[in-house]
Amino acid sequence: MMKPTLLHFFLILLFTLSSLPNATWAVGTIIFTTLGRSRFNFDIFSLPITASASRLAVHLHNERQLTDGVSVNFNGFFPSLSSSSYLASLLPSSSFDSLLYVTERNGSSAIFLNLLPSSQSARRAALEYPARLQFSLVSMPDDVAAGSAPTISTKDRPSLSGDFLVYVSTHQPSPFPRQSSAAVYSTHLPTGLTRRLTPSGVADLSPAVSPSGTWTAVASYGAAGWSGDVEELLTAIYVFRTEDGSGRTLVIDHGGWPCWADETNLYFHRRSSDGWWSIYRATISIETTAVSLESIVRITPPGFHAFTPAASAGAPGIIAVATRRKTSEFRHIELIDMRGGSSNTYVELTRPVVPYSHHFNPFISPDGSHVGYHRCRGSGNGNPSLLLENIKSVAPDSFSLLRFDGSFPSFSPDGKKIAYVELPGLFVVNSDGSGRPRKVFSGNAFPTAWDWKRKGVIYTSLGPDFASESTDVDIISITLPDDDDDDDENSQPSIKKLTTGGKNNAFPSPSPDGKWLVFRSGRTGHKNLYIMDAVDGESAGIHQLTEGPWSDTMCNWSPDGEWIAFASDRDDPGGGAFAIYMVHPNGTGLRKVAHSGSGGRTNHPWFSPDSESLVFTSDYAGVSAEPISNPHQFQPYGEIFTVDIDGSNIRRLTHNSFEDGTPTWTPFFLEPVDVAEYLDGGAICSFDDWQWLSIQAQFSQLLPGTSC
Repeated sequence: MMKPTLLHFFLILLFTLSSLPNATWAVGTIIFTTLGRSRFNFDIFSLPITASASRLAVHLHNERQLTDGVSVNFNGFFPSLSSSSYLASLLPSSSFDSLLYVTERNGSSAIFLNLLPSSQSARRAALEYPARLQFSLVSMPDDVAAGSAPTISTKDRPSLSGDFLVYVSTHQPSPFPRQSSAAVYSTHLPTGLTRRLTPSGVADLSPAVSPSGTWTAVASYGAAGWSGDVEELLTAIYVFRTEDGSGRTLVIDHGGWPCWADETNLYFHRRSSDGWWSIYRATISIETTAVSLESIVRITPPGFHAFTPAASAGAPGIIAVATRRKTSEFRHIELIDMRGGSSNTYVELTRPVVPYSHHFNPFISPDGSHVGYHRCRGSGNGNPSLLLENIKSVAPDSFSLLRFDGSFPSFSPDGKKIAYVELPGLFVVNSDGSGRPRKVFSGNAFPTAWDWKRKGVIYTSLGPDFASESTDVDIISITLPDDDDDDDENSQPSIKKLTTGGKNNAFPSPSPDGKWLVFRSGRTGHKNLYIMDAVDGESAGIHQLTEGPWSDTMCNWSPDGEWIAFASDRDDPGGGAFAIYMVHPNGTGLRKVAHSGSGGRTNHPWFSPDSESLVFTSDYAGVSAEPISNPHQFQPYGEIFTVDIDGSNIRRLTHNSFEDGTPTWTPFFLEPVDVAEYLDGGAICSFDDWQWLSIQAQFSQLLPGTSC
């Protein structure tokens, strides 16, 4: 088989975009997992500060919640009311402030505007007068197919320059695998006219507009695309004219998250050669036709991590940063006062107020009087109730798309129940969200799959996850009691071990006639696919389906019985890249279906109910935000896609900067109105920071541009 080229994928995307309005879809419901997302529960808060000539003070008792506690609200920005006639027309009086922010309350990210009473004594009830700003992207001349761009996209990092909203969007697909579609756009709010400021084929993140509004700085991938590293994107900082994107100039060859202190000074972060994430200041020279770099100075010393800086022309000499210090397991917001000459003063903002919660991505008001940030509005640990969150579907009349709070979900054949894992343990819950989850197995189970014919039988694997070929992992079947529908807590399921030999037996998937199980096993020293009896297991015989010095895994049997889809690294064994393949159960017809290019990952395939398409997770769309600005995600590049089984019509379903994975597809249509989002309660804010963001710096080889 001829290996697909970048041109091949480009042609597929062209065809997909041009046919989107008339595309046909299999019906049903797709559910998937987003790592930790239901635990985020973010709102935006602020603290007032005063900066006299001799002292910087934080008013710790006046923390104010600026968003309304609905869904997830993050990445705020305080716009200047005096510079925008559009905002002025919305304000009921001069006693109101405004806040731009990103929210996910409607099933996909959107940018909202809140109007807030400026009085510090205002209570939360005052938030009942928000002016909600939502805008529609307008097709632009450089669209691949004019008028066909989907309306669902990531929208992030908003800022306002006069009447122009500047932000990141992923609405135009990149023509290349693993090249992010994140680009910077501006929308004229009074008219809705939108233009792309990022050149075609380039990915821009984290835009920041200069105080005058003339210039925008971005962290850019450039045309080379994404290397696959999430710890350090190695972005470069470019500056261009906000008006039209012209005059684009590389000013810093290694840096991210730029912010302007004034028209000639930029702050940014990067991981330094000593391993510590640090803040730097770049002084640039801007002339009529040219922008150039004059100097770079490191601001924060080794010994702690500092990142995502924020500055304001209203607070000269002061920046806000997020930090990870040895004295705390949480990231917190601090102010750095650089007005003292040779020494800087650090002032804690958030740790004295909420010490045991992560705080993210500070921003400072134009007059320098307030610092904003987002954090989880709840507190404590514990698992939330079942969450089936409606995600905006690209084909809402054909299938619904839902985020599920649990890993490896799968539907029972009648669509009434969902099995899933929450390590350690396997749970079953009603698919309509009624009742409460029931733990049916307490071991370290991994994937789940229901038997097509035998009621109440679930297959899974028991043992360590993400393990080597030589690890003891076995396939088991769990048979729920006949009275399971009555939720009798005293009725216990029966457990049967199906594999009797070999190592790392995992990812079982039953045939639609209920007779066979396909699974992967490392029994030969390599992970390949095998088929065994679904009832008696390996003791009744076993057949090796694939063979080779590579890893074939994550298999799924099609509903029509004709195909088995699986993920494989056979193109580059051990190299970390996975593609999706299909093979007939008799071992014939092997073919590649989808791949995201050299080094890319396409995993967890699952067939559509009509067996004509696959849903899967992939890094095909690259990274949509700087990973360090988000909570911990194992794979912040994972998005959900579908593809026809002949390899055509690759279609992106989710747009965010989180890890979406382990999708499943049922023929039963769950009405989104019946599974409305809820994130109530306060005990759902237990999540980690990046594991690589240790307080002990990782000493690494010198990276380009990291010398201090």
